[in-house]
Amino acid sequence: MSSLARISDTLWRRPRLLLLLLLAPPVLWLGIIYLGSLFALLVQSFFSIDEFSGMIRYEFTLKTYGELFTPANFDIIIRTVTMAAAVTLASAIIAFPIAYFAARYARGRWKAVFYLGIMLPLWSSYLVKVYSWKLILAKEGILNWAFEGLHLSWLLDAYLRIPVLGGNSLSTSVTGTFIVFVYVWMPFMILPIQSALERVPPSMLEAAGDLGAKPRQSFRYVLLPLALPGLIAGSIFTFSLTLGDYIIPQLVGTSRRFIGQAVYAHQGTAGNIPLAAAFAVVPILIMALYLWAAKRKGAFDAL
Repeated sequence: MSSLARISDTLWRRPRLLLLLLLAPPVLWLGIIYLGSLFALLVQSFFSIDEFSGMIRYEFTLKTYGELFTPANFDIIIRTVTMAAAVTLASAIIAFPIAYFAARYARGRWKAVFYLGIMLPLWSSYLVKVYSWKLILAKEGILNWAFEGLHLSWLLDAYLRIPVLGGNSLSTSVTGTFIVFVYVWMPFMILPIQSALERVPPSMLEAAGDLGAKPRQSFRYVLLPLALPGLIAGSIFTFSLTLGDYIIPQLVGTSRRFIGQAVYAHQGTAGNIPLAAAFAVVPILIMALYLWAAKRKGAFDAL
């Protein structure tokens, strides 16, 4: 009996050993590369920078975390979380009717067209999409041209004069950043909602109508609670991706930093690795709490 045949026979007789050998490489990769890097990041956040020499002091301290609560740094955290929450809410509002139409009315060829339309943007380059929107939202872009053609330039100019939301153009405003975020992450919200809505039996909505419920009441008390796991599942993607994104705020929007930009700046030009690590821990903690709450709502059933 050859050695290869003996190994095959041993693995057939011991399925647990086979399973262990199959899982060992990805588990080791996850443990060493991913979890190991997160642990190293966590350790770095408990060090500090010497104010005189600029060198890292390898002594356990919470000083670096205290720096996160200075006005400038805390403003970055609040700005990022606010943007992530706004993008998630807007994506849910826009995605729900699209997902509902796909789940209830799209059939056969139209169903394929729906999936193609949702997935097609994901097949194009992330940078191409961001730069395309930068051109669309620019002062000489097609959106500004459309407002001029409709004689509504005064409306756009009035909006751009709003202190927090506006700017020189949409491509250099918080609104522009928000629009690009919503566009890029929209498919990640639509698909989980559509999956959750397909699990809702049409008979439940019919029964609600037979019992005298108005469409608004059927939506609030029947459809929305049953679709909530899908909404939360989609929000996990949109919220976390917005929370950690670096490229979109760098290319579209104002000079005000988000967490991703702060991490890049502190570990790069500033050379403050502990503060960069502390900033990177913030979205990890936020998402850990978010995922815990989502799990309690059964959101993972809709993934």
